[in-house]
Amino acid sequence: MSEQEAKFERLRELHNGTGVFVIPNAWDAGSARLLASLGFEALATTSAGYAFSKGRRDSFAALSRDELLENASEIVNAVDLPVSADLEDGFGAAPDACAQTIRLACRVGLAGGSIEDATGDPDAPIYEVSHAVERIQAAAEAAEGLPFLLTARAENFLWGRKDLKDTISRLQAFSEAGADVLYAPGLPDIEAIRTLCREVDKPVNVLMGLTGPRYTVPELTQAGVRRISVGGSFARAAFGALRAAAMEVRLKGTFDYADAAIPDAEISQLMAQDNLDQRE
Repeated sequence: MSEQEAKFERLRELHNGTGVFVIPNAWDAGSARLLASLGFEALATTSAGYAFSKGRRDSFAALSRDELLENASEIVNAVDLPVSADLEDGFGAAPDACAQTIRLACRVGLAGGSIEDATGDPDAPIYEVSHAVERIQAAAEAAEGLPFLLTARAENFLWGRKDLKDTISRLQAFSEAGADVLYAPGLPDIEAIRTLCREVDKPVNVLMGLTGPRYTVPELTQAGVRRISVGGSFARAAFGALRAAAMEVRLKGTFDYADAAIPDAEISQLMAQDNLDQRE
C-alpha cells in the first residue's frame, strides 16, 4: 500500500467510525505543521484562508485551480496526515471540469476534497439541481478506483436560500450520485443539523467557527455529525491576533503581545529543516 493509499484509508476510517472528529483547516504548510502537532487526525485546506494569505478576497475569481492545488500540495507534503481540500466549484461549470479537478487533486497527494453547488453568480448563485447532480456524478466517477474521498457541498444557506428541505434533497441526490461525505455549511441551528443528519445516509460535515450559533463537539456528536471543520475561521483568528498586536504597538507603544506569541524555539522545532542545495 502506498503512502497516499494509507492516508486515504485513515481518512475513510475516521468517517466510518462511531464518533465525531474535527478536521481543522490549514491555509499553508506552516499552519498545517502547527495543527498536526496538536494531535488532530486529519487536515483540510481553506480557500478563504489561502486567499487572505495572498492578499485576495475569497471568491471564485480570486484563485486559479493551479494555485489552489499548488498550495494543497505544499500542505500535503508538510504533514503525515491525510488532507482533504476545498476544491470550490470544481473550477468550471461543466461536469468534465469537476472530474478533471478530482484527478488533478488526487495527483498532488490529496486524500479527499469537496465540490460545491454554488455558481459564483450572485444573480443565480446555486446550480439547478439536475446539473449539480451531474457535476457530483462526474466527480465521483473520476474518483472511482482512486484513493480519494469525495465530499459534496450544498451551499443554499450561504447564499440566502434558507430552504432546508431543498438542501436535504440535494444532499440525498449527491449521495446517490456517488459522494462519500455530505456537507451543508451555514445551517441555522442544531435542530436543522439533527434533521439533516437523520435524513441522509452518508457521514455529515458541519462547519463551526463562523458567524451564527456555535455548538460544542459533544452537542454536534449527539446531533449525528461525523466531521467538524472550521473553514477560514482559524486563518481569521490568526489575522485577528496579528491586528491586535500591531494595534497595541501603533496606539500604545507597548509590546506585551509577545507574551502570547509562540516561543521561537518551539515554533522552529515544528518547522522543516530544509537546506538549499547551493548558496552564493
